[in-house]
Amino acid sequence: MSLLVVGSVAFDDLETPFGRRDDVLGGSATYFSLSASLFAPVRVVAVVGDDFGPEQFRVFADRPIDLLGLERRPGRSFHWKGAYGYDLNEAQTLDTQLNVFADFHPRLPEGYRTSPYLFLGNIHPSLQLDVVKQMAQRPAIVALDTMNYWIRDYREELARVLREVDVLLVNEAEARALTREHNLLKAYRKVQECGPRILVVKRGEYGVMLFTPEAIFSAPAFPLEDVFDPTGAGDTFAGGFLGSLAGSGKTDIPSLKRAVLAGSVLASFTVQQFGTECLQTVSPQELSGRLQRFSDMMRIDEL
Repeated sequence: MSLLVVGSVAFDDLETPFGRRDDVLGGSATYFSLSASLFAPVRVVAVVGDDFGPEQFRVFADRPIDLLGLERRPGRSFHWKGAYGYDLNEAQTLDTQLNVFADFHPRLPEGYRTSPYLFLGNIHPSLQLDVVKQMAQRPAIVALDTMNYWIRDYREELARVLREVDVLLVNEAEARALTREHNLLKAYRKVQECGPRILVVKRGEYGVMLFTPEAIFSAPAFPLEDVFDPTGAGDTFAGGFLGSLAGSGKTDIPSLKRAVLAGSVLASFTVQQFGTECLQTVSPQELSGRLQRFSDMMRIDEL
C-alpha cells in the first residue's frame, strides 16, 4: 500500500569527529522516503529550490518514490548546518537557512489524497493539520513527528492535530516535554489522552520503546563498531517503521514489533556513513540479512 510523507527535502553541511561533508542531500522526507520505499511505494510532498538538480533527483530514481508532490520554486532549498562532538546523541545547530521552505504550504496532488498511510514530518502543527484535512478519506494510519520547539511554543496547535493521529514518534525529551511526565509509561497514558493510541519513543543508541494499549515492546539499537553520522536516523527509523506496516497491511502487535526492528535496522545503515550515502545503496538482501541477525540477537527460545 502507498505511503504519503509530508516534510522537508534539504541540503545539509555535516561535521562529526570522523569527518565533514558539505551540501549533502538531507531533510526528513528524504530519509523517510528512501527508508520506507524498501517496503512500499512512497509519495513525497515537499518544496525545493532551483539548486535542486538532476544529481539530487537521481537519488530517488531507483526506488518506488513518486515526486509529483515535490514543488520546485525559484530560490535556494532549505539548508541546515550542524556539528556533533563525541557524544553523537546531540547535534549543535550552527546555521539554519529556511529559504523556500519558509513559505511552504503543502498542497496534495489529487492522486495523493486517498493514500492509506500518512506520515506528517516535523513541520508546523497547523500545516500538519491542514494536510490531514486535505485527505479525501481518513488514512488507515496517520503518524506524526514533532520537536520541542513546536511542543513549547505551539502546544494548542499541536494538541489539535494530535487528535487526528494514530502514531506519535518522538524522542525521550520530546515525550517528557509534551506530557510533563518523566516516566515513559505515565507519559504514554497522557499521549493516549491527547489522541494517539500508539507511542514510539526513539532513544538513540539505547534503542526504541513501543507503547500500545495491548503491549509494550522494547528493542535495543543494532550494535555497530563504527558510527559516523547520526543525522536523519530518526526519520530513517520512521520510514522503516511505517514502510513495514504499509508493506504488510497489518497493525497487529507482531507487525508493530517487526516494524520497530525494521526501522531500527535501517537507522543502523544510515549512521554508518554521512547523510544518505549508505541508505541510498542498501539492498533488500542486505536489509533482510541484518534484520535476521537482529532478530536472532533478541530471541529467547525458552525461559
